[in-house]
Amino acid sequence: MLKMASATQNPRIKPRALRPGDKVGIVAPASNVKRDMLEAGCDGLRQAGYEPFYFESILDRDLYFAGSVERRARELEDMFVRDDICAIVCARGGYGSNYLPPALDPNKIVSHPKILVGYSDITTLVCCIADSANFVTFHGPMVAKDFALPDGVDLNSWQNALGGACVEEWSIAQGSGAKPLVAGEAEGILYGGCLSMLAASLGTLHEIRTAGTILFIEDIAAKPFQIDRMLMQLKLAGKLNDVRGLVFGEMLDCRQSPDQDYTLEEVILRIVEDLRIPVAFGLRSGHVSRANITLPIGVRSRLIVNDAVELRILEAATAK
Repeated sequence: MLKMASATQNPRIKPRALRPGDKVGIVAPASNVKRDMLEAGCDGLRQAGYEPFYFESILDRDLYFAGSVERRARELEDMFVRDDICAIVCARGGYGSNYLPPALDPNKIVSHPKILVGYSDITTLVCCIADSANFVTFHGPMVAKDFALPDGVDLNSWQNALGGACVEEWSIAQGSGAKPLVAGEAEGILYGGCLSMLAASLGTLHEIRTAGTILFIEDIAAKPFQIDRMLMQLKLAGKLNDVRGLVFGEMLDCRQSPDQDYTLEEVILRIVEDLRIPVAFGLRSGHVSRANITLPIGVRSRLIVNDAVELRILEAATAK
């Protein structure tokens, strides 16, 4: 079982940078995968300059999962252990990643730091491995989702995050979709992911660790009162107490009805405005309408919210 690293364990281990021609391992830790979308995503990876690889068992199915817990756990471990795999990108989310932390052999992961990319249900693994193995991980595009679409991946942020070993600082600003909600400026460790999974971690061995963070939160198709409930759960659990700044995603289809007489931004502000920290809304990472932005989880960042929004990544997320 993966266990929490010490809160003082710092800095995080940076995986080796992804280079053109590198082999990318594809895993399905959650819901089952359709071959046509998987192959379309593999084509997208090839066009981006990488060599995709997956085990045929990735297409297994057990109810709504991509095979048994054991199959999914061994697949992920094998990709970490293999010397020829330079990065691990999830095929899709769905549901089921929460079964994996108790089933993983920590030695096979901790001793083989590698790039791990995913979002949605994969938030469980992205945050758990970032905290437990002390790696930098990545909230970003998946193979059978974003790489399978013509405009599914923001390649600039992908390259800066995964391949930017020599990039000391870079910025996510114009074109990110983010707009200001509460003005201010703050610095902290970038962290977060899908709100449903962040809230579901509370009370578990892989409960999220948000102190000192610029917390990124996104979701899809959750009604405003459900967003309200999950944010209040985080707040009442003390998970917003020492958050330095908040960045929300696009929050696609998060509405009660087409004619509701309030906005999701108003709902969010009622909960977070008293925190007196900068808040932005709409950054295009995770469940997005297009061009999924890659966010490195576990690196120093600065959030600047005034007339516009800028999220500065203050260090390289990968090593040479």
